[in-house]
Amino acid sequence: MTLNNDALIKKDRLRFTKNKLSANLTLLAIVFDALYFVSIYKSDVGTYFYNWLIGVSIVYNLLFMLAAFLCEEGVKGYKMGYSYVLILLGLGQLVRILIIPMQAKNAEVAIGGENVVAMDNVQFIYVSVCLIASAALCIIAGIVGIIKTSTLRSYEAELEKRNRSGGKS
Repeated sequence: MTLNNDALIKKDRLRFTKNKLSANLTLLAIVFDALYFVSIYKSDVGTYFYNWLIGVSIVYNLLFMLAAFLCEEGVKGYKMGYSYVLILLGLGQLVRILIIPMQAKNAEVAIGGENVVAMDNVQFIYVSVCLIASAALCIIAGIVGIIKTSTLRSYEAELEKRNRSGGKS
């Protein structure tokens, strides 16, 4: 088999297989998001985390996980739009670092007459890494989805053209 045949077989296989790489990367992004919000929501530093921003964060987490899971199903079936949404979700995860984690790291709370930081450096690094990993996985899943879907669509167009011309290349 020549290199050209191997490349042709890889393209042809796309028609019969699902995009499992993008789908699995998206599921892993959801796991990292879950690790992030468990760390944030278990924090009990006075009443610092009992505010409207946490409520918005909870709603966003639910929407993120629902959207990511929907995209996981979409990219698995080579639907291009879902790949772009995954990239946007990844960018959103990066922005989230600047909201609750950054604010909590820089905030002090009075507990028992003593001032303590709302989020210590260890937790800040942990939640930041979780969000960065989630973002990277979403963006990579989106890029892989775009590449594989584009490859499949161009191959299908090539086959259609070949079929219309009677199988002559």
